[in-house]
Amino acid sequence: MPRKAEGFPPCAAAKPRAAAPRPSLLANSHANCYYYRLFDYVFNQMKLRILYHGHCFDGVASAATFTRFYQEQIQPQAEIAYAGLFHRPGNLLFDGNMFDGDENAIVDFKYSPSAKLTWWFDHHQSAFLTPEDEAHFRADVSGKKFLDPTRKSCTEFIGDVAQTNFGFNAGPLQDLIHWAHIIDGALYDSPAQCVELKEPALQLMQVIESVPDESFIEQIIRDLTQKPLSEVATSDEVVERFQPILQLHRETLEAVKRKAVYADGVVQFDLVDEGYEGFNKFIPYYLFPEATYTVALTRGAKRTKISVGSNPWAPRPRRHNIATICERYGGGGHAVVGAISFAPDEVEKGRAAMKEIVAELSS
Repeated sequence: MPRKAEGFPPCAAAKPRAAAPRPSLLANSHANCYYYRLFDYVFNQMKLRILYHGHCFDGVASAATFTRFYQEQIQPQAEIAYAGLFHRPGNLLFDGNMFDGDENAIVDFKYSPSAKLTWWFDHHQSAFLTPEDEAHFRADVSGKKFLDPTRKSCTEFIGDVAQTNFGFNAGPLQDLIHWAHIIDGALYDSPAQCVELKEPALQLMQVIESVPDESFIEQIIRDLTQKPLSEVATSDEVVERFQPILQLHRETLEAVKRKAVYADGVVQFDLVDEGYEGFNKFIPYYLFPEATYTVALTRGAKRTKISVGSNPWAPRPRRHNIATICERYGGGGHAVVGAISFAPDEVEKGRAAMKEIVAELSS
C-alpha cells in the first residue's frame, strides 16, 4: 500500500541557498551598487517550476498553496513559473523539458522519477504510472515528496505537511483550503449547490475548468497566493469569463437531460456527437438523484474521455472502487471518481470500454 504523508524532516537542502560571492567591484561607487544588484538578480536568483493538475480547482489551489509556502519558508526571492499537466492517452504525461527550474515541483498529479523533480505532493490512489515509479518514490530520502490517498484535496494536504514539517502558517489560506476540500472531495450540501453555481468559489471553479487561456489561469494562481479567495472569485476578470461559461453550462445541462439513460443504478450518456468537451459532473445526480454511478463519454481536441463517478447522495452505497476500474483501461483517479483517456479518434474504443464499465457497475 502507498505510504501516507511520508517524508523526512527538512534538511539543509531545503533552506535558501547561500548568496554567491560578490564580484570584485569598488564598494563606494553608485554605478557599482547597480551592478551589485544586477549580479544578485542574474546569478543568485533561482527558478522554481511548479507543475500542477491543469484546469482543476484543486490543482490551481495546490499550486497557489505550494507557492506561498515556498516563498515564505524556502526561498523568498525565487522566480516562479507554472505549467498545467493533463492526462493524455498512452500515459505520455511528462516531457523532460518540463523540468527546467533549479527546483521543480509537481502538485496534485502523478509522480515522475525524474532526477530533476525536487518536490511532489499528491493524494490520488492512481499516483504512479508504473511499479518502478512507486519504488523510486519509496526509496526517496529528500523529505520533499509526499503522498496520502486518504486526503480529500491536495491543497489541504500541502497545507498540513508544510505546517507540520516546515513551520508554515497556512492560516491565511484557510478559505481556499476549505473550498478545495469541498470541491475535490465532492462534499457539497446537495447536487443543486454544485449545479446551480451560486457561490463565487464555484463560479471560479467553472472558470478554472473551462478557460483555455493558460496565462489567465497562471494569474489566478498568483492572485490566490496573495489575495483572499472571495476577492479573486468576484474580480471583474473572473465574472466576465464566467458569464459565457454559465450559458454553456445550461446548454450542457439540457443536452445531458436529452441523452442520459438510467438503469440499474447507473446513468450513462454520450456527448461526442453534441460536441461538448466536458460537463459539470454533478448534473447526472441533479437529474437522477436515485443514481449511484455515472459513466459518460466526451471528446475534445486532445482526447476522447470516459468520466466515471459516484453519487455522494446516493440512496444505495457505492460498491465499486472507480480508480481500480479506470486503471484497467489506462486511467485512474480516486475510489469515488476517475477517468480514462483515449486518442481523439478512438471514439469507438471509448464506447466499447464505456459499455463494459456500465455493465460492471450495473451488476
